[in-house]
This record gives sequence, C-alpha cells and structure tokens, in this order.
Amino acid sequence: MTFIYFIVILGIIVLVHEIGHLISAKAFNVYCKEFAIGMGPVIFSKQGKETKYSLRAFPFGGFVSMAGEDGVDSDIPLNRTIKGIHPAKRALVMLAGIIMNVILAWVILVSIFIYQGKVVIPPKPIIAGVVIDSPAELAGFQLGDEITKMDFSDGTSLYPKDFNEVVYYVQLYHNETIYTVLRNGSSLIIKATPSFNASENRYYLGLQLPDANTKDIQVWDAFYYGSDRLVGIVNDMFIMISRLVKGIGLDSVSGPIGIYQVTAQQASYGILSLLYLTALLSLNVGIFNLLPLPILDGGRVFIILIETVIRRPLNKRAEQALMLASVILLIFLMVLATGQDIVRLF
Repeated sequence: MTFIYFIVILGIIVLVHEIGHLISAKAFNVYCKEFAIGMGPVIFSKQGKETKYSLRAFPFGGFVSMAGEDGVDSDIPLNRTIKGIHPAKRALVMLAGIIMNVILAWVILVSIFIYQGKVVIPPKPIIAGVVIDSPAELAGFQLGDEITKMDFSDGTSLYPKDFNEVVYYVQLYHNETIYTVLRNGSSLIIKATPSFNASENRYYLGLQLPDANTKDIQVWDAFYYGSDRLVGIVNDMFIMISRLVKGIGLDSVSGPIGIYQVTAQQASYGILSLLYLTALLSLNVGIFNLLPLPILDGGRVFIILIETVIRRPLNKRAEQALMLASVILLIFLMVLATGQDIVRLF
C-alpha cells in the first residue's frame, strides 16, 4: 500500500506542476506538442485538438513539450514558440509550475486546519525532562533548563522562540553545538553533540518537550494559520539550502528511498499526515526548481534575465555547456542522496 501512496503523492505533485506550465503556455498561445506525466515509454496517450496528453511508464517527473524547445516541431510560427513570446511571459511560463506547487501546498495546509478546527501552539524551549544515558544527560542538561541561545559550528547563532526551532536545528547541525541555558536565574554554557537514531532515521539529543497547548479556531482563522505555516516551511527550506551550500546538513539529504520510507511512516499515522507530507513535498519540488540551474525552472528564468540584459540570445554552446554542468550536478546530488538512503537502511 505504501508504494501506491508514494506513486499517487508524487503523481499529484508532478501533475500540478506541469499543469501550471501547460496552462500558462496555452494562455500565451504557445504551441504545446505534448503534455506528459512520468518519463520513459508511453503507456497511454490521447490526442487533443492540438496537444497530445500521455502517461509514461516511470512515475517520476513529467514535461510539457513546447514549440521553440529542442526536438519540437521547427515549422511552428515564431510567435507561437516559447522563444517568440515576450521575456516576461516566458519567465511566467517557467515559474508557473512552482507557483502551482505552492498553491497546492497552501490549499492542503488550510484544509487541514479547517478540518481539525484547532491549532497547536509550539511549547517554549524549556526542558521537560532528559532521557537517561542520552547525549543531553551526558552534556549536563537538566529538567527546567530554558534554552536561550544556540551557537553553531559555522558561526551562526539562534535565539529559539519555541522548542520546534530547537528540534529543527538539531536535525540541521550534527556536530557540537554550544547551548546557553537559563537555570535558576543564572546563564550556563552547555556543549552537546546529537546522536543518530537509526530506528527513527533522525538525530536526537534526548530532550523531552513540554506538552503543547491547542487553541480552537474558526474556519476563517485557518487561512491565516495555513498561510503562516506555509511561510514557516518555506523559510526553513531556504535556511536548509543556505546551509547545504556551505556543506552543512548534506547527510540529511534524502532521495527516492528516503522519501518512500517517510511515506510509509506518515501513512501509519493516517490520512492527515499523508496530506501534510504531500504539502511538504510539493513545496520541496517548487523551491528546488527555483535553484538557478539551467535544467530547472529557476535556471531557465536566470537565462531569460541574462538574455534580457545582454539583449541577445545566449550563445548556444554556452547554454548547452551550462545545461550539461547542471545535469552532472543533479546526478551527483541524486547519487549522494540515494547512497545516504541506502546507508541509513543498514
């Protein structure tokens, strides 16, 4: 059953992303030869008035084949090609998939809050207990300590507003972190390094969180809390990306195997957890596609900006070289992520 959930979730996310490209391209009268979900051999197709709609064998990825791209009919009038429309419209076509992924996540998050009719208030970073023989106990944490500051190995600092931030950064920084805690009115310095918990596939210190409070909300409140949660998730993603660029948190990156494991875990918690996972993955796909790599949507927009500034198309050989370099980088990241997924399995 997990495999079905996995395929359905990825299929929905890819479908929504590619629909964004398709709708925006057609809105600007760009000729679209094919709209495909999945990659590889075609297992089903239907010819529309102008566009062929197909389902392919491998449920990873998808594409909209637009005139003006390599390999698409070259006899289409220039004004009906992706390169023949205004640069701003071209950029919007590239960004439309990302926008649709964000909208999907927002709709899911708001819907979850509407269904639950309540919101969980994150507890303050005050320790409710320490697990015996855990890194936290060995470091010297005690019941009632309030974490006021965290200093990390790359020189950055955090003044946590709630315990959720502490938990998030423990997953991000796996080496020694310096904690400033408030104990009986005095500030103390504690150094601690988290351990990896293989059964839960995450890092932990052994700090017990206080019970979170809940607050009943009305339907209209769900739009605020759903939007606030979306902004918080996106902010966390940008923080993660900024650390990955520095080489921090690379061992936390997951590939398809890791996503499959998370899907199995969330499925055991119920449909709401699966929906929340779908929102997270949709945002991940959207934000990842913003990266300025030419093979991704963000990279395509970056090339459009360059061409607008220099007022001529980018040299074909230079564009192909950039494409090749980005493909190699993505393959490297995929191999790295998949390798780590396999290591975690054993």
